[in-house]
Amino acid sequence: MRKKRGEVCESEFYGLKLNALWRFFKGESFAFWMVCAYLFLEYVRPQSIFPVIDFLPWTQLAVIGAIIGCFTDKTVRWVSSPVNKLYVIYFLIVVVSSYLAYFPSVSFENLYKYYLWIIIYFIIINIVNTERRFFIFISIFLAASFKLSLSLSMTWASRGFSFTDWGLMGPPGFFQNSGELAIQMLVYWPIACAFIYLVKPYIGRFLFYFLALMPVTAIMVILGASSRGAQLALVVQLTLIGYKYIFKPKVIVVILLSIISVWFFLPDEQKLRFSTMGEDGTSKQRLLYWENGVDMIENNPVFGVGYFNFAPYFERYYPEDVILRQAELPHNIFIQVGTDVGLLGLTVFLLFIFYSMKISASFSRKCNIYKKNILGLYFNTSLVGFLVAGQFVTVTYYPFLWIHLAFVVALNNVLNSSRKDQINKS
Repeated sequence: MRKKRGEVCESEFYGLKLNALWRFFKGESFAFWMVCAYLFLEYVRPQSIFPVIDFLPWTQLAVIGAIIGCFTDKTVRWVSSPVNKLYVIYFLIVVVSSYLAYFPSVSFENLYKYYLWIIIYFIIINIVNTERRFFIFISIFLAASFKLSLSLSMTWASRGFSFTDWGLMGPPGFFQNSGELAIQMLVYWPIACAFIYLVKPYIGRFLFYFLALMPVTAIMVILGASSRGAQLALVVQLTLIGYKYIFKPKVIVVILLSIISVWFFLPDEQKLRFSTMGEDGTSKQRLLYWENGVDMIENNPVFGVGYFNFAPYFERYYPEDVILRQAELPHNIFIQVGTDVGLLGLTVFLLFIFYSMKISASFSRKCNIYKKNILGLYFNTSLVGFLVAGQFVTVTYYPFLWIHLAFVVALNNVLNSSRKDQINKS
């Protein structure tokens, strides 16, 4: 019996045979091509690497193409999730906060930084709606992140693991600065570990060791990026993964050796930065941001001072506390949300985190290739990395959380659909 267009056997597909993956991808819908193109363009950013092709808004065109493609893709069905409602409610709070802001023009100039994530979230969860589509989609995310981690870890190694003020830098875009780059590595390496674990039965030894470079190089970039918050988040992630075994003698020895090895590779200048935490100018300014940020929330508890109004509000009402060149964003995701949209918006933001963790924790009860407990644990470990590092940088409206939520909801839909199919067949 002849195979249908794009049909490939499981061992070839999950064995990462490129011709099998390509046959499947080629047989998919235009909507799926476009949503994959968006992910590739957002994370690899070839238009920034090669300016000669940067003559069109490629990511926006991919998003528009995905939306149009939804009308011709017969498999697209509305995906229900409590997270959907949170996206809409948070947007409404952002709009009200913008109207009531101390500096409304600043709010409305930055409105796109949130509402674009609503569009991207909904096209992902509704188009990436089968097990194999999700596998391809997450593979693009991992491949794009691996490109970054491999090249930058080699850059760090080539300069003798030395320290620089700028750490490591990615291509222009969300991951250009070392702090944001390190958070992408924190988000990426646990998912890479889960991916490797799941495809291990289908791949050979050489490919297994090659894929193992994903988490290894990601951790190298976290160390080389010179971001203290990201390095602290890495320690928390490793502890979270091994907490059940952490008190076993062998594990304690491995952990101690790992800490010693990491400390050995850290440049002296980076070690000095840890010893001066809270004393250097950057730390002092952040402490003032946090202290005054809490004060802003107490004085404007419902809708905050206004969406993206932290910096101009800080300069006007706390000028004596601007010890660097000018006021910036608060370098803390919870302070940013609280000052942007008040306690009302902060409550919704916390619900985003709660539902993401709750849904991920349920993955172990689902029935297909993704049924292993490790997937839910590592997805939540990925989120924890963002949350811990996010206490030191302002990355609320970067892709980390919003793309993660799309992954979680899309995968949950896939698992539920597979479960229903199995029940119907039985």
